[in-house]
Amino acid sequence: MNIDKEIDTRGLNCPLPILKAKKALTDMQSGQLLKVVATDAGSVRDFQAFAKQTGNDLVAQQCVGAEFIHVLRRR
Repeated sequence: MNIDKEIDTRGLNCPLPILKAKKALTDMQSGQLLKVVATDAGSVRDFQAFAKQTGNDLVAQQCVGAEFIHVLRRR
């Protein structure tokens, strides 16, 4: 997977990871991939809802240790 931009939201709780992702996506081209690294367990369902509401594609989600990795494709 070719990630175009990555943001680190470790230590931030809802809604900050979503807000930072939203801001990052506005600076990206359609089709580009954004990787978000978070430590908030609630971010899993938050990013699922965010993708549905915004039309951005949630390409992948995974848990690595205490971190949650989310990959979004800009609509």
